[in-house]
Amino acid sequence: MKIDVVLVNAFTAEGKGGNPAGVVLNADPLSDQQKLAIAQKVGYSETAFVTQDKDADFHVSFFTTTAEVDFCGHATLATFATLYHNGLITHGSYKQKTKAGLLTVVVEENGRIVMQQTLPKYLGTFDYATIAPLIGIEEVQLATTQLPIEIVSTGLTDVIVPVPHGALERIQIDEAELIDFCKKHDLVGIHAFELDSERDDFNASCRNFAPLFGIAEESATGSASGALACYLTKHIDRSTHNRFLFEQGRAMNCASHIAAMVESQDHSITQVWVGGFAKLIGVKEIELSLT
Repeated sequence: MKIDVVLVNAFTAEGKGGNPAGVVLNADPLSDQQKLAIAQKVGYSETAFVTQDKDADFHVSFFTTTAEVDFCGHATLATFATLYHNGLITHGSYKQKTKAGLLTVVVEENGRIVMQQTLPKYLGTFDYATIAPLIGIEEVQLATTQLPIEIVSTGLTDVIVPVPHGALERIQIDEAELIDFCKKHDLVGIHAFELDSERDDFNASCRNFAPLFGIAEESATGSASGALACYLTKHIDRSTHNRFLFEQGRAMNCASHIAAMVESQDHSITQVWVGGFAKLIGVKEIELSLT
């Protein structure tokens, strides 16, 4: 069996950078085992598989090279950019069914994809001493941020880790320890950020690490960007309508731009959206065994 996988860079910055994802359309005949095998052969952090669903416009499942995950922001953006590019959808609003829930995706007239995320869950905190050895930044340096290290999920459980300005690129992940830590606490990975108070264009620069799922580092993470936007709304700016622009992937020489919007009412978040642009970069044909 031959399977065409569309290759897409998601969250590009003026057509460059971004995070690559694979997209398989018309994936209804494929088993989960076959989807995982395809994702492994593609080799990207995530590959999305689009199938039909009676409750939504599309059912989308997401596979890393090691396992299925409930949701993936950059692969969602890649999926709807592919559907739009192939003329299967036009600008407008659509429903996608994922393991994280039934979520809205909007295709804007300029081609930007904006995806709804689940409302945030704040699942606990860690002290600086616990996280410091995992990322190679001293406890006393982390403490200078005066911000909590918190587990936040808008689809996937990430640890949001603030680091002082200038420390982001000095992070050194202990992958073995982080894998054990994520297994113990049922986490996807770490999303570290530094506030960009000296720059007008970005609110924060970020790095994301999820070695438990075969991702040493990725250059754009939609789900964690939604979680970070909620974190910042909770701890820094409690406005009722917040817009953020994050930069990610700079340490990988693959800068990406991720927009996030959070709406609140009576100090409770009511809507979370993450958006950006994508660029199709090719098609890869995968030979898949029928056994």
